[in-house]
Amino acid sequence: MASPALSRSSSAETWRVRLAQFQAFTVAHPRLVAAKDELITAIRESEPNSIVMVFGPTGVGKTTLRMRAEQVLIEELRPELEINRSRIPVASVEAIAPDTGSFCWRSHFKRLLQEMDDPLVDRRRLPEPDCDGKPKERFKLTATSSGSEYRYAVEQTLRLRQPAAVMIDEAQHLAKVASGRRLLDQLDVVKSIANRTNTVHVLFGTYDLLAFRNLSGQLSRRSVDVHFPRYRADLAEDRRIFINVVHSFQKKLPMPEPTDLVKNWEFLYERCFGCVGLLKQWLVKAVSAALRHDDTTISLHSLETHALSMAQCDRILSEIIEGEARLNDGDGLRSKLRARLGLVEPSAASAPDRTTQASTSDRHKLRPGQRKPGRDPVGQPAYAGCL
Repeated sequence: MASPALSRSSSAETWRVRLAQFQAFTVAHPRLVAAKDELITAIRESEPNSIVMVFGPTGVGKTTLRMRAEQVLIEELRPELEINRSRIPVASVEAIAPDTGSFCWRSHFKRLLQEMDDPLVDRRRLPEPDCDGKPKERFKLTATSSGSEYRYAVEQTLRLRQPAAVMIDEAQHLAKVASGRRLLDQLDVVKSIANRTNTVHVLFGTYDLLAFRNLSGQLSRRSVDVHFPRYRADLAEDRRIFINVVHSFQKKLPMPEPTDLVKNWEFLYERCFGCVGLLKQWLVKAVSAALRHDDTTISLHSLETHALSMAQCDRILSEIIEGEARLNDGDGLRSKLRARLGLVEPSAASAPDRTTQASTSDRHKLRPGQRKPGRDPVGQPAYAGCL
């Protein structure tokens, strides 16, 4: 007979495996598929030095989108990768939020080099000559190496590794700049590296990344926008798809007894705003608690316990609505653009009223003491019958 300690250990191992299986499950819902196809098309068809910006609300599933896109690129390049062992399909790195208030490019370049795992990184030649005019033979990155040296190493490694794209997750952190430094300077660094290495750079971020849009005409020309939106409950088709997503998660719950999540889909939507990533994260917490307590199902009380607070929901939803409004250009801007280009004739409604202008002009031409026509008597005088 197995000891109680061994039984508890086996039980803990079992629920961890079941939880891991649920964590690994992803739903290929329409918004994710559409965003993936749009992103892959942008990487394939854009100029090699382009910048692709992927926007979306927090928790919509941008990390899952990045992983799906990486899988597609790996499969496409597999035959070439088997021949050219120095090439990698993609380089992915997360832009770490700075603890000093300003984004650290040196730390970012160091992480990107570690991701690409270049065995020759310490044998690169520096482009600057010594004081005697002779080029330096090699350099070695150390703890005291400057940011420019790390950047040069990144450029050299990208040329060697030839990834199809450089993926930068949580790219909104690039917008954290020190006082006096412009946002344009931040994105110019990415643009310059993309240009020198002919490598597409993909920036994944929340709507805070919108601060980088249209900073200059050159960046606008070389940038491609990919919007990964949430599902909206006020749209019938979105509502139907969201309920189907809930049902897909319901079927994969690793619980002994079935849980009817669809019955509470409105409550689920209320606390995840139609963002599948937030819904998945929420369900993982509820499943983990249920498995640890040997519950047979997930109750509504458990869902309420692990849901976002109302204050958190209010903050997140405000950011989502603001970001969606900033993305919506509307017809007004198009009309203004066409008018500025001379493609639209002024409408009769917007044309100035010449009659009003003429009367206004005549009013200013009256001599001092001369009455305005509107003030003279109109019709038969009152004293006409006395004549």
